[in-house]
Amino acid sequence: MTTKHRIYTTSFASVYPLYVAKAERKGRTKAEVDAVILWLTGYSQKELERQMKMEKDFETFFKEAPKPNPLRSMIKGVVCGVRVEEVEEPTMREIRYLDKLVDELAKGKAMEKVLRS
Repeated sequence: MTTKHRIYTTSFASVYPLYVAKAERKGRTKAEVDAVILWLTGYSQKELERQMKMEKDFETFFKEAPKPNPLRSMIKGVVCGVRVEEVEEPTMREIRYLDKLVDELAKGKAMEKVLRS
C-alpha cells in the first residue's frame, strides 16, 4: 500500500506565501508569482483567491485547475534534485512545474521566458 506524499494534502494557501517570499527576496513581486500560477493553471485572479480562501490542498488545487497551460510541458530542469520532465505522477509533476517556475522567477529570468512565450 502506497501513501500519498504529504504535499498532496497540504493547503495551497499555506505554501503560497513561501512562493511569494522567495520571489520578493530576489526583487520580484507577488503579482509576478500570481501571473506564473495563472499561466500554469488557467485560474483567473478571482478563482485563485477563492481556492486559497477555501484552503484547497495541492491535489485538489491542480485537479480543479480550469485550463492547464499546454505549454507547461516545455518546463524542463531540476527542482529539489528531481528532473521535472521525468516526474511520472501527474499531480507531483504539476507541483514541480510550479516550483520550477517560481525558481526561474526568483533567479531573475525574464517573465517572457518564464512563461514560455
